[in-house]
Amino acid sequence: MSTTSDTPIELRSDNAAGVAPEILAAIATANEGSALAYGGDALTAQLRELVRDVFMQPDANVFPVVSGTAANSLALSALLPPWGSVLCHETAHIFTNEGGATSLFSGGAVMRGLPGTDYKLQPASVQHAFDTTLWDDAHHSQPSVVSITCPTDFGTVYTPAEVRALAILAHSRDLRMHLDGARLANALVAANAAPEELITDAGVDAFSLGATKNGALSTDAIVCFDAAAAEQLTYRLKRSGHVASKMRYQSAQLVAYLTDDLWLRLATQANQAMGALSLGLDDLEVELLSPPTANMLFARVGEPASAALAEAGLLFYGMGNGVIRFVTSFQTTHDDVVEVLRRVERVLRNTRSGQAVR
Repeated sequence: MSTTSDTPIELRSDNAAGVAPEILAAIATANEGSALAYGGDALTAQLRELVRDVFMQPDANVFPVVSGTAANSLALSALLPPWGSVLCHETAHIFTNEGGATSLFSGGAVMRGLPGTDYKLQPASVQHAFDTTLWDDAHHSQPSVVSITCPTDFGTVYTPAEVRALAILAHSRDLRMHLDGARLANALVAANAAPEELITDAGVDAFSLGATKNGALSTDAIVCFDAAAAEQLTYRLKRSGHVASKMRYQSAQLVAYLTDDLWLRLATQANQAMGALSLGLDDLEVELLSPPTANMLFARVGEPASAALAEAGLLFYGMGNGVIRFVTSFQTTHDDVVEVLRRVERVLRNTRSGQAVR
């Protein structure tokens, strides 16, 4: 279906997109017959083996949950003690947008936001945190986990080498390495990396496997390579209400998601749409805060243009001070991109000349 000049175009979030047909079909198939509750079903067992195969980690454990916040906070709670702290970038979602969930589920752990260029955590910042920590002092929270977000909340992507460098540094002080993978498939496509390159071989101990933003209906997951943390998660998920009785419906979504590279194909569509959009915006001399490498960009257009773009039917988040965020999804089409650029061009032409937008 083509996009017309009066059709609203969704660029607020990939959370606003629908469900991939393959995943809907998998849910329908899972609805046939009955199955044992609480993860004792064949689909959940299949998911565990599939995750071990995809990430090339024979001891991996996977725990379906209903949201990225649950995946991050519960994983982190199992990776550190209540007196520990999580070292992350100052713009990380776990630090700025999850309502203190990690502190809640961990019993009081501290979140420490560190600076870093390109919105990425840098080894120098982590080393400085180590150097200024009063180790073995009960008055001082003890760094216990290094956590990164990939892609970052500003659309930049860590390379496998960058993840590996941070993991080596974390493990040198017996810290665990966590990765927030809310848009992990988009990161893998952007980095042209195999799952094991960015995760397993890079030294990640646990990560959130995002699926909802990339075509799933109602599930993300925790994937854990650390046996002690996995044992804790068995109980922490139950106590927090995240052991679904009909878990087969969550597992069915994730099995379909990871089978035949569906997750990577969906992410490729989203990333390619963003690539075409960013090139077009660059041609229109729109200021981008950073080069988008996945499916998210931030642009400074000014408040008048921001208001006019909203009036023109573009759905996006205004970040303040004339900065807007565009996010593409697997449902963003070529026609959508063409129409977005047409509306942006018209708005910028009129706002730059001081004319009213029509």
